Amino acid sequence: MATLTVPPVPLSPRDDAIQLHKAFKGFGCDTAAVIGILAHRDATQRACIRQEYETMYSEDILKRLSSELSGKLETAVLLWMHDPAGRDAVILKQGLTSDFLNLEAVTEIICSRTSTQLLTLTQIYHSTFGSHLEHDIKRQASGDHEKILLACVNKPRYEGMEVDREMAAKDAKELYKAGEKKLGTDEKVFVQIFSERSRAHLVAINTCYHDMYGGSLKKAVKKETSGLFKSALLTILQCAENPTKYFAKVLHKSMAGLGTDDTTLIRVIVTRTEIDMQYIKAEYHKKYKKSLNDAVHSETSGHYQTFLLSLLGPNH
Repeated sequence: MATLTVPPVPLSPRDDAIQLHKAFKGFGCDTAAVIGILAHRDATQRACIRQEYETMYSEDILKRLSSELSGKLETAVLLWMHDPAGRDAVILKQGLTSDFLNLEAVTEIICSRTSTQLLTLTQIYHSTFGSHLEHDIKRQASGDHEKILLACVNKPRYEGMEVDREMAAKDAKELYKAGEKKLGTDEKVFVQIFSERSRAHLVAINTCYHDMYGGSLKKAVKKETSGLFKSALLTILQCAENPTKYFAKVLHKSMAGLGTDDTTLIRVIVTRTEIDMQYIKAEYHKKYKKSLNDAVHSETSGHYQTFLLSLLGPNH
């Protein structure tokens, strides 16, 4: 469930474009007005505003926003302006660019999205940036981490709920033999099963693993693998079980300790607001005994804070 609040009778995209243009004009930008509009429009409405603005003022509103806003607020608003697949493509492109290299973000996007989502974003990535996602992954990632990312991008996975129990038990056995049972780890088996099996099937493997060997598959992954490869496998497994719990954890980690990992905070809030943020907020509260809104409020300030809290919706 989304947390985005849209006016019951929204203005036309044309009126929004006029209001935004007004906010940009003159000395300084009326940032509060910009946030008041954009933080309360859904992906379709934002796309229409972008089109209208271009038509009326012969200027891309993204360019204008980029010159009017700055810092973390600029990053968040520009990311928000895209539709989900386009946004994922932008995050991947930035994360795979040498200057901004962020393989954690790349891992999160690729390992938490469904097969269908990955197919769409791979096409958008190519049409937007003129390079192949695979090629960029090969250039920046390495080893087993590279293998799992490429396998997720290339292999279509079944997205239904039907599960073959025998097959799940067989997979659990294969993973045990490739990991905890032997000295060293046969990463190939982990790559194959984690990238080819459906989410429902992975949940079934997890249950079988526990029933057969008494331990959890998650613990086995933590023990047998390391670095970005470990984090890719854990992301796949946690998103198969409960994506909202996974994202609540990522958000908590971004605000834990000294300082805030704003890149992560922005990415998760902006990418999940129109999907499942209501459930993420509930998971966050359950696990950390504090509301996500309060946590974000204490870690951020100014217009940047206003924007993120507007996306998160009422504090309850």
